[in-house]
Amino acid sequence: MPPQLGASGARGCARAICPIATGCRWQAVRVRLFIGIMPPGPVLDQVAGVRRPERPGVRWTTRDQWHVTLRFLGEVPDPAPVADALDAAPLARCSAVLGPEVGPLGRRVVCVPVAGLDDLAAGVIAATAGFGRPPEPRPFHGHLTLARVTRGSLQDLLGEPVSARFGVRAVRLVRSRLGPQGARYDDVHVRRL
Repeated sequence: MPPQLGASGARGCARAICPIATGCRWQAVRVRLFIGIMPPGPVLDQVAGVRRPERPGVRWTTRDQWHVTLRFLGEVPDPAPVADALDAAPLARCSAVLGPEVGPLGRRVVCVPVAGLDDLAAGVIAATAGFGRPPEPRPFHGHLTLARVTRGSLQDLLGEPVSARFGVRAVRLVRSRLGPQGARYDDVHVRRL
């Protein structure tokens, strides 16, 4: 459960706030947000079985970081209106299909491709286009990031079979906090489908 940081008009949404010196006034703090889906435990168990060789220049993500981003918003002053927009959007349930194998995303990311989310991502993007960074102009490519490679080739990390399917029953508005061990995520709002 996300920490409740303040009052909000959105159902189930926490507004990030911090005290000003007077102690009785509050000011909104910008939060780094994305909208995504979290695979269920059995799918994460399967992903956890993918080989993850230790190698200089490769930073593997951890189980608590595994998700599929539908839209990255970046810094947003208040998550409540984003949550309201998600609640009002006509988003439908769908099935996510992982695989068929570990592959590249660009030259520096090792991932598991995730298909079946294009319509859901388009609905999320349409509903939240007015918040945060402008939506990416490129087509949506669903994926679950396994590693980021800063040195050397990623070719020897690719090709392992991964196959899973799960029903998507919710999208999550997630706060991302960057740190030395990678990003940490907290649900701000869950929109059931």
